[in-house]
Amino acid sequence: MYFFLSNLSILDICCTSVTLPKMLEIILTPSKSISFHACMTQLFFFLFFTGTELFLFSAMAFDRYVAICKPLHYYLILNKSICILLAAASWLGSFLIMLPVANEVSQLSYCESNEINHFFCDPTALMKLSCSDTRDLETLIFADGIVIGFAPFLITLISYIFIISSVLKIQCTEGRHKVFSTCSSHLTSVILFYGTIICIYMRPASMYSPAQDKLFSLLYTALIPMLNPIIYSLRNREIKNAFRKIREKCWPISLGR
Repeated sequence: MYFFLSNLSILDICCTSVTLPKMLEIILTPSKSISFHACMTQLFFFLFFTGTELFLFSAMAFDRYVAICKPLHYYLILNKSICILLAAASWLGSFLIMLPVANEVSQLSYCESNEINHFFCDPTALMKLSCSDTRDLETLIFADGIVIGFAPFLITLISYIFIISSVLKIQCTEGRHKVFSTCSSHLTSVILFYGTIICIYMRPASMYSPAQDKLFSLLYTALIPMLNPIIYSLRNREIKNAFRKIREKCWPISLGR
């Protein structure tokens, strides 16, 4: 699990590095522009890192399934080579799937307004800005969405169905709580990430709202990567003790007489 967490940490750093520096530049300086090549580069790496994170979440869900449902075979099933293979497949798979999408977006014609109604080069905002026929691109994005969105989600869902089934078979309540707590951090991150993705990209066209898109995009490009280290650290005993000391120091409780 720690191997996958290190990959997730790298991804979180990469995701925030793609969008936030330019957003801060737009907010803090008079510069409100981005070159075409920089925009396409930002678009590709945004898609690439987002896709990798979706694949990685499914690999982490499988890791939790093996750890809880087949604990005696954990190191046999998920040895070092398999973990490296799963992580490499996540990075490479996302690269190969997202490269054609970024290439197709770069081929679009932008003959009218050049103002992107977003704080980064989001594919939906760019397609709405284009005066080209985007039907082929929309079909490609839909097909890629099934592979990179639905498939990892299905793997994650099936893994947690087996995990919950195994947890419910445990007679001791304390045992259930202890076992389920091992995957609570991952489940929280998955719900936050998939929740924002679904709210943006799986709404009907009639419900499209640029303001809402910006809000949800900010959540999964900035807030969720910031929360992930906190979510996973809360299971660490030393971190818990540190939070407890801070709480006791800031909000001391005195006993009445």
